[in-house]
Amino acid sequence: MEFLVRAENRLPPETPDDVRERLRAGERERAMQLRADGTLCRLWRVPGRNATLGLYQAPDAAALHDALASLPMWPWLDVHVEALATHPQER
Repeated sequence: MEFLVRAENRLPPETPDDVRERLRAGERERAMQLRADGTLCRLWRVPGRNATLGLYQAPDAAALHDALASLPMWPWLDVHVEALATHPQER
């Protein structure tokens, strides 16, 4: 199944720089692993916001949840997921 994932980072502004950098590095590393295993297909920034749009592929919603929860920033992410279905014109 494909999923459109909208995520906004709500990491508190008072987070120390060293913690922020460690989380960013961990987030990048985990995203690269998800790309390598085919879970994360595409990722876009939302200009002007600390947010992303991602196209993910997972066997089901539970597997997607596990993948998203494995991201180091997970505790601070405001996430909205939409399951996608193939449009008849795409067949």
